[in-house]
Amino acid sequence: MRRGQKCVFFPLLAIALCLCIANVDAGITLQPPVKLKWHYYRQHTTCTYAEEFVRHQVELFWKADRSITAKLLRLLYSDCFVTGCDASILLDGPDSEKTAPQNWGLGGFVAIDKIKEVLEIRCPGVVSCADILNLATRDAVHLAGGPAYPVFTGRRDGVSSKAATVDLPSPSISGGEALAYFKSRGLDVLDLGTLLGAHSMGRTHCRYILDRLYNFNNTGRPDPSMNKAFADQMRKQCPQRTKKGQSDPLVFLNPESSSKYTLTESFYKRVLSYQSVLGVDQQLLFSNDTLQITQEFAGGFEYLRRSLALSMSRMGNINVLTGNAGEIRRNCRYINDGKTQ
Repeated sequence: MRRGQKCVFFPLLAIALCLCIANVDAGITLQPPVKLKWHYYRQHTTCTYAEEFVRHQVELFWKADRSITAKLLRLLYSDCFVTGCDASILLDGPDSEKTAPQNWGLGGFVAIDKIKEVLEIRCPGVVSCADILNLATRDAVHLAGGPAYPVFTGRRDGVSSKAATVDLPSPSISGGEALAYFKSRGLDVLDLGTLLGAHSMGRTHCRYILDRLYNFNNTGRPDPSMNKAFADQMRKQCPQRTKKGQSDPLVFLNPESSSKYTLTESFYKRVLSYQSVLGVDQQLLFSNDTLQITQEFAGGFEYLRRSLALSMSRMGNINVLTGNAGEIRRNCRYINDGKTQ
């Protein structure tokens, strides 16, 4: 499917990539935002320029450190996929979600704190931390070359955060397990193939790939699906851990992007050449649906941009709180009575 050609109907990609009408799974269209509103703050509150305030602060952070996009993407995922997009990941506490092992190394909290501080000065008690996180991530993705996708707003903040609720899967899970996890959140295979594209940028600790490099499935050998030259290169960056206290280096998820922190189709090209850093990314090749998605995205960034706009909006709708549920936190790290439940 190329620009200038008639639409070819791929069962999973037709709407997101071609904007044609086809018989597709219901999951690939944006869920009706029955709880959230378009331009909620502009039309329904006194904080008319809330989104502009968020965008300005994100631009300042991005100009100082482009890794903010990758940090916010991971932060939003860690929030929405646990108890829903309720900003519970932002809460401090000895047993809060951010203390769970799966959330080790999360960043971006300082940016959210600063945005909240600005908004509390401009229009106190109006803009939720959950909306700030969704809006800030959208703006950071756009700065990194992604789409300026729609973010419906009107979320309220959760008042509970427990490490025990964090069930984020290992980056070494199979493709089938990854898809089942996404489906449990109301997302589908196109969302899976698209949202894994966030690994176009950012870094990961070696601890998350040592199994692929040295002991895949307890075989004592590297992952056979890994390009041999690439595996040799990664082993130099991630030496086998043989003693307590050994360092845990960071490696780029997409060496093509590396420190530029830009969204490109190069991530999918690396998947096709068996040069994925994370095991779950390489799994995209091992089902017909995800292979088709990977080939489409590797063939042109515009396809990825369109699908990313859809999938990010869908993820932002997971189990949102509205109306009288939750609260509007004054400080994103604490609920308003000062205690984390």
